[in-house]
Amino acid sequence: MLQKLVRTAVINAPIGRVWAVLRDFSSHDRWHSAIDSSRIEGKDRSDQVGCVRSFALKDGNTIREQLLALDDREYRSTYCILDATIPLQRYVATVTLKPVTDSQRTFWLWESSFATPLGMERELRDLVATGVYEAGFENMRRYLSTGQDLHSETALSRADVMPRALSLPTQRLVLDRYGEADVMKLEAGEAHAPRAHEIRVQQRAVGVNFLDIYLRRGWISGMLSLPGTLGMEAAGTVIDVGGGVTEVMPGDRVGYLSALPGAYCTVRTVPVSAVVRLPVAVEDVTAAALMLKGCTADLLLRDLGHVQQGTRLLVHAAAGGLGLLLCAWARSLGATVIGTVSTEAKARIARKHGCEHVIITAEYRFAENVQRLGGAQLIVDGLGAAAMDENLASLARGGHWISLGQATGALPPISPDALVAKSASFSRPVVFDFVSTRAELVKRTQRVWDALASGALKTPMIERYALSAATEAHKHMESRASAGALVLLP
Repeated sequence: MLQKLVRTAVINAPIGRVWAVLRDFSSHDRWHSAIDSSRIEGKDRSDQVGCVRSFALKDGNTIREQLLALDDREYRSTYCILDATIPLQRYVATVTLKPVTDSQRTFWLWESSFATPLGMERELRDLVATGVYEAGFENMRRYLSTGQDLHSETALSRADVMPRALSLPTQRLVLDRYGEADVMKLEAGEAHAPRAHEIRVQQRAVGVNFLDIYLRRGWISGMLSLPGTLGMEAAGTVIDVGGGVTEVMPGDRVGYLSALPGAYCTVRTVPVSAVVRLPVAVEDVTAAALMLKGCTADLLLRDLGHVQQGTRLLVHAAAGGLGLLLCAWARSLGATVIGTVSTEAKARIARKHGCEHVIITAEYRFAENVQRLGGAQLIVDGLGAAAMDENLASLARGGHWISLGQATGALPPISPDALVAKSASFSRPVVFDFVSTRAELVKRTQRVWDALASGALKTPMIERYALSAATEAHKHMESRASAGALVLLP
C-alpha cells in the first residue's frame, strides 16, 4: 500500500535563489546535513532530465535517484529512487516552489508517495518527513541566510549557490553567407556558461524585425560576421547567472535587447546590461515583440520627435509592428497621425490603432495627400530609396524626417539644399545608442509597460512562427503581407 507524504515550508529568500540550489540535482550534499557525498553518474549534467545521482548518507546508507522532470517555468522537479539500502519502495517525490506574493519569500511544497515493508510504515514515514523534508527545510534556511557551506563552514559567494557552470545545448539558426531567407539553417550548438556580468536564458519567444532582414542580406555587414545568427531581442527565463550579477536571479522572467545579434536560438548567454525583468502582466511573446520596437517608438516620439498635442506625424508602414505602436502612442499624446499602407485590410488595422488619416498606396505616392493636411511636422520612414522624393515633398516647414530603415533600398545622399528649402532636419538614429546602459533600457521599457497598462498602447497583433520556420517568417515580412509583429517560438 502506497503512503502519501506532504510537507510545506516558507523560506525567507526569493524564489529564484531557492530554485537555483534545488534545480541542481546533485547540490544536496552542500546544503542538507544528512548527506555525506553525492555525484552524478556518467557524463550527464546535474540538471539533465534522466540523470542519476548516487549519494551516501552520514548514517552509512546509500541511495541512487533519477531526475524524472525539471520545469524552470513552474519551479518543479520530480525524481524517484532506483535502489537504496533503506527499504523505500516505489518512491517518487516532487519539489514545487511558489513565490509568496507579499514579500521576497518562497513557499516550498515537498511531496512523495512510497511503499514500505510491513511493520515499518511509521518508522520510514517519520524518517522521510523529519529526517529528510523538515531537516531539509531548516538546512536550506541556514544555507541561504548565513551563506555558509554546511560541511566546510567557509563563506559562500552568491555565485556558489548557483547551478554549476556547464555549457548547455542550444538550437540556433545559422547563416554562412548573406542572401535570401533560405540561407538560415537550424544547427545544434552550445550556450556557454555565464561569465562575470552575464546571464543564461531559456528563450520562450524571439522578436523578428526588418533589421534582421537587412543583416541577412548583408546590407549592414559590420553588425553580423559570418557564420552568424540573427536576432536582437527575446524573452524567456533565467537559467543561471555569472559572478557580480545582482539585477536578476535564476527563475526570473526577462526580456533583452542586445546590440549584438544572436537571438534566433533556444538558449543564449547575454550581458546582464541588456536585460530587464518582465512584469507579471507582460507575456513572453509580448515582450519579444516590444523590446526593440517599443524602445524605438519611445525614443522617436519622446527624444527626437517631441510629439505633443497637435503634432502632425506621418508614419510609413502604419500597420507594421513599429507602425502600430507609433500610431497608438502618438494619438494618446494628442498628435494627428497620418499613415501609409499598401492595402485596404491594413488600413482598417491602422485605423483601429489610432491612425486618423490613412493613405493606401502601393507605389509610394502620398505627398499630395499629406500636404492637404498641412504637411508632416514629423516623418518616421522605414521605406528608404523609393519614398525619398515623396518624403521631402511631404515635409512641413521646420519639419523633421527620421529615417529608420531601407525596405526599398538604401537612401541616396540627401542634398543639404533640399532640407534648407523647408528649414527641415534629418536624422538616422540607432536605437542601441539610446539604451547603451541598463539604466536607460530599464527606463525606456518601463515606459512601454506603463503605456500598455494605461491603454495608450494595445497589446500588439502578433504572428507566431516556430523557430525552425524563420525562413517563412522572413518571406512573409518581406512580401509586405504581414501586419503587426512577428515572433519566433523556440
